[in-house]
Amino acid sequence: MPIGRVIRSDACVAEGAAWLAQSDPRFARALAETGPLPLRLKPDGFAQLLSAIVSQQVSVASANAIWGRMRAAGLTGPRKIMWASDEDLRAVGLSRQKIRYARELAAARIDYRALREAPTDEVIATLVTVPGIGIWTAEIYAMFSLGRADVFAPGDLALQEAARILFDLPERPKDRALRAMAEDWSPWRSVAARLLWAYYRVAKDREGIR
Repeated sequence: MPIGRVIRSDACVAEGAAWLAQSDPRFARALAETGPLPLRLKPDGFAQLLSAIVSQQVSVASANAIWGRMRAAGLTGPRKIMWASDEDLRAVGLSRQKIRYARELAAARIDYRALREAPTDEVIATLVTVPGIGIWTAEIYAMFSLGRADVFAPGDLALQEAARILFDLPERPKDRALRAMAEDWSPWRSVAARLLWAYYRVAKDREGIR
């Protein structure tokens, strides 16, 4: 099964943005306010997912501090996580739950190279079998670490709120409703997500909300 377009450059994002703007004047209006959209590609592999687990339910500053200590201690690879004691992992700032999640991820022995060629649905299904990785994390991984052009994250609150404002909806659309809306944005749903995130910041700045 083909994996579809893969975003590799700013030109890919610009192509998707132009398609969205042509398909819906509201996207064109949003793009005029946001300007060019960011590429936001990240590496793939174990460390990227481990970093996502570290970031859960803590501030960005806290997550960065913990991740910095883990890198300094060499605790960013699956073998090192499996070999480390709970005390070692607690010392860098991981909670008991996140220690379990980190070990589960290491034990899962995911073939990250194979995921690069797997259909997006298969990527997400593989990742969510690991405790500590939910559908949002899996979708974000497919979007930014694998560069998939046609994946969305409808459970994201900022995307829901941006859609409410841009499409003048009476209330914030829930996951299922936004997923259905996003079908119209295929084959560039990842670019639609980038545009909605950028528009969210513009709209909140305009409203003076921090």
